[in-house]
Amino acid sequence: MMPDGVDKAMLLLLAEVSRTAILPHYQSLANHQITHKAVDDVVTIADHAAEELLNEGLTKIIPGLAIVGEEAAFDDPSVLERLSGDCWIVDPLDGTNNFAAGKPPFGILIAVASGGEAHSGWLYDPLSGRLCTAHRGKGAFINGEKVTACTTGQQPPVAAISTVFMELQQREAVKHHIAPHYTMVDIPRCAAEQYPRLALGINDVSIFERTLAWDHAAGALWLNEAGGKAARMDGSPYRVDEHGRTGLIGAATPKMFDQLADRLVGLKQSIP
Repeated sequence: MMPDGVDKAMLLLLAEVSRTAILPHYQSLANHQITHKAVDDVVTIADHAAEELLNEGLTKIIPGLAIVGEEAAFDDPSVLERLSGDCWIVDPLDGTNNFAAGKPPFGILIAVASGGEAHSGWLYDPLSGRLCTAHRGKGAFINGEKVTACTTGQQPPVAAISTVFMELQQREAVKHHIAPHYTMVDIPRCAAEQYPRLALGINDVSIFERTLAWDHAAGALWLNEAGGKAARMDGSPYRVDEHGRTGLIGAATPKMFDQLADRLVGLKQSIP
């Protein structure tokens, strides 16, 4: 059970970190303040500054709880071992590629996990101040108002599917076996934005190939609490401690999840 007042404390922390560590660098980054971690994956001075301030603030909200931060884990992969216990999971600046390019969306993702499962999550948009909150079994909220996931109502349904981390054969299989059943749209390259889109009637389904804990712990919990469904492609629950596992579906309804999951079975069978 979370301490009383944790959501209020979290909102204050997220707003302060955004104001002092993130927004001052928005659309004003110098080249030397952007570093490539890998192909098509960057980190900025804002990521590091935000993670440091978040770590300080989170230790005050729940003292003694281990912290798994994206940048700390990049520097020292042994940090990932903390995911099997009680821990904070921190993405200090989700959507960094967008941020570095001087465009939205980007956000902050925070979760609390125990035994490999997230039980509290927060998704924060620094530009609008939108805060998505979820605690397991308590429902999903946006700025304090309860949210129930809804579909776009469009036929065919709207699918936001990332192929960035897929192999060429897998991309082609998606093109031929999945795309014809949906209206395909671009992904925002920001989980802090994609998960709300799946509950707010903007997108119906989404496929995530890379499923790192800091990208999905908070969002998957929030979508499930809203009445949508986020799970592995075989329907098993998303766990934060499955470091090397790939593949995750998010959907506005369990039925839409099942339909896409069934089609993905056929997709896999089509790949030599």
